[in-house]
Amino acid sequence: MPEPLRRDVRLLGAMLGDSLVEYGGQGLLDDVERLRHAVIAARRGEAGGDDVAALVDGWSLERAGQVARAFTVYFHLTNLAEEHHRIRTLRERDTGGTVAGSVAAAVEEVRAAGDGRLDAVVEGLEFRPVFTAHPTEARRRAVVTAIQRISDLLARLNGDPGASEREETERSLREEIDLLWRTALRRVSQMDPLDEVRTAMAAFDETIFRVVPHVYRSLDRALDGEDAGARPPKARPYLRFGSWIGGDRDGNPYVTAQVTRDAVMIQADHVLRALEAACARIGRELTVHESTTPASGDLLNALAAARTAHPRLVGEMAKRSPGEPHRQFLLHAAARISATRDRDADLAYASPEELLADLRAVQDSLAAAGAPRQAYGRVQQLIWQVETFGFHLAELEIRQHSELHEKALAEVRSGGPRSEMTEEILETLRVIAWIQQRFGVRACHRYIVSFTRSAEDIANVHALAGTLGDGAPVLDVIPLFETGEDLERAPSVLDGMLEIPAVRRRLDDTGRRLEVMLGYSDSAKQLGPTSATLRLYDTQEALAAWAARNGVRLTLFHGRGGSLGRGGGPANRAILAQAPGSVAGRFKVTEQGEVIFARYGHAEIAKRHVEQVTSAVLLASTDAVQDRAREAAARFRPLADKISEAARAAFRALIETEDFAVWFARVSPLEEIAELRIGSRPARRKAARGLEDLRAIPWVFAWTQTRVNLPGWYGLGSGLAAVSGDGRDLAELREAYEAWPLFNTLLDNAEMSLAKSDRAIAERYLALGERPGLSETVLTEYDRTRRLVLAVTGHDRLLENRRVLSRAVELRNPYVDALSHLQLRALKALRAGVEDDAERAHLEDLLLLSVNGVAAGLQNTG
Repeated sequence: MPEPLRRDVRLLGAMLGDSLVEYGGQGLLDDVERLRHAVIAARRGEAGGDDVAALVDGWSLERAGQVARAFTVYFHLTNLAEEHHRIRTLRERDTGGTVAGSVAAAVEEVRAAGDGRLDAVVEGLEFRPVFTAHPTEARRRAVVTAIQRISDLLARLNGDPGASEREETERSLREEIDLLWRTALRRVSQMDPLDEVRTAMAAFDETIFRVVPHVYRSLDRALDGEDAGARPPKARPYLRFGSWIGGDRDGNPYVTAQVTRDAVMIQADHVLRALEAACARIGRELTVHESTTPASGDLLNALAAARTAHPRLVGEMAKRSPGEPHRQFLLHAAARISATRDRDADLAYASPEELLADLRAVQDSLAAAGAPRQAYGRVQQLIWQVETFGFHLAELEIRQHSELHEKALAEVRSGGPRSEMTEEILETLRVIAWIQQRFGVRACHRYIVSFTRSAEDIANVHALAGTLGDGAPVLDVIPLFETGEDLERAPSVLDGMLEIPAVRRRLDDTGRRLEVMLGYSDSAKQLGPTSATLRLYDTQEALAAWAARNGVRLTLFHGRGGSLGRGGGPANRAILAQAPGSVAGRFKVTEQGEVIFARYGHAEIAKRHVEQVTSAVLLASTDAVQDRAREAAARFRPLADKISEAARAAFRALIETEDFAVWFARVSPLEEIAELRIGSRPARRKAARGLEDLRAIPWVFAWTQTRVNLPGWYGLGSGLAAVSGDGRDLAELREAYEAWPLFNTLLDNAEMSLAKSDRAIAERYLALGERPGLSETVLTEYDRTRRLVLAVTGHDRLLENRRVLSRAVELRNPYVDALSHLQLRALKALRAGVEDDAERAHLEDLLLLSVNGVAAGLQNTG
């Protein structure tokens, strides 16, 4: 472990230890230490798992709960220390040269290719992260806020303070850690959708709004070097944020038309406050005087018009800032933004375009006066922010299940009574129209149809909107293909869409732009990780060819989760592994739950993430990268097909085993996870208890808790064995791993998933199901997959080529083991049956505390 990280972990851990003693006496800390030493000894082979279990079983439930809470808080603090070390590392790498994975590095590489395509690729560049409320953020907002305060204090402590400041900072740090220890770690009430909207706003307020112009500035600097900031920028705003939070109603009865309307208003309030503050700050700072920087005639005319319309307001600004017309005009703009938020029609801006016109008037005036650095510095950054966020912040997207539209349309056409759901769907369409009238079409026009089976599913939404007559909204209805069969038939569905008049009209209006969403989660739950990855690749390839044939500018929307079992993993590597032609300078992806704060919770980490994605999109759109991938795919596809067939057969054989769903519920905390109240959406689409209606998130979350991590690797070992004689002939597999980005990413993600699993702990969970045959099937496939992944990659141990990550996983595993043993105690007792209500309540509390802690330790939920 690097010394600065070790120092931070020890400091935070020692302070937590002091809080434990103050709260529960030395005995509590001693018990925590006994368990810590026991799990480390078990890892080293100096003790057995039974010894650890005996220690845990010997405690009262109250003490077991306290120990579980101690390890969970420790993980929150360790995660924080690692985040600080990552930031430290990013700063150390930024020495003035080109940083690998940065926008500058990608621009250099594309420019060096010499094909003259840099300008075209940059001009068409788009990155659309879409925040979703999938219930994968296990931490309460109060816990997140407490951790943020601790983070600020740790940053201050590491900033080389003076002696007295250090002393006070350490005192405050102890106070905040003690407060975190005493704060309830899990929610006592269910989140509602608007809670989820407000939670996501924290990332915008703290990070995203401020980071966006710095990302654009990095691109501008890469394109034009030292002249950046002293002339009109070459970088155009290519980031467009989207949100499903308050818009995704598929299987969530709590997301209503009113919630959607409220969600947009919350977003608007936050972005207008941010724009007002930024505009007012720049206005106060821009103290250029008319004697050195005279205002243009156009700006003076605009200022005079403002004075006529609002004499008292503008007159007061002129009195405070005499001879500073640029400053006066910006402060007036800030007042108008405030009025827009307050809905003061007399002063408010009618649209973000009106605000942009005012800001460009200031910019043009400054440039004409010979002050280009003032024109293209902070004023340009504000312009970028308005262009990116508008007055709505994120483009709110609606999602609903195809079956409901079919039923609603039948009811409407029958002329009979309409169900509550049909009225709700129609009201949602009216709200979309209202949002468009209030904030513009861009604010909300995408309507995603989950489980799209045919073009009729798309036509149904347009038909329902058509029943509103002149009150119908402008819609881009987006098919979402989720199952293996739906992915295969995607091109034929798009053929049918081209026959729908409303779709053809939108294609004409948008320059033949079309969006298609691909679901990673359900396909992986249905086919297994290996076959789903290859099926998605095939679909991307087929859709790219379809778009080329039909002259369509296609954007593929990747519905990826945070976990490896749901399409997660390093985003930049995933982009470079996409099918050739499927990126074309545009990348849209869901950012779900815990991933939002992991990637956008800190400014420097957020900037690095966005730059890595941007870099990968630029490179993936070049001929050289696409040609290499195309050649490798053609060469190794027959091999991949054989792997896929065997992997899918192994996965399906497992989940189709009789009463598999019952067994899964016994060996994991599947049913109890709902009690964590980590999201507003139910764990199942319907009341049925089978796997088919179980959402992919709790499926992955529960397997993560068992330390099996099955959705990230199961079946791959059987696939690799089928083409290698069970490892006797690995030559072609090794060549594919070296040459084909898709296959390389597939194996590396499986390796990471295996590294976060633990066979010994997993065996204890599987034993709860009392079906030795099933347990043996899972463990045999685990052993096979681990052995063959290591053989193909040439590694002696998991994550051998990723030292930082490997070390982090190795250091965390013993502490996660401690929480797993505590969870196993609770699960075993609950599965055996408990008659005493008080005892059952204590056991359930212990179980859920440990679930929260394991999620923090592995940094994965779903």
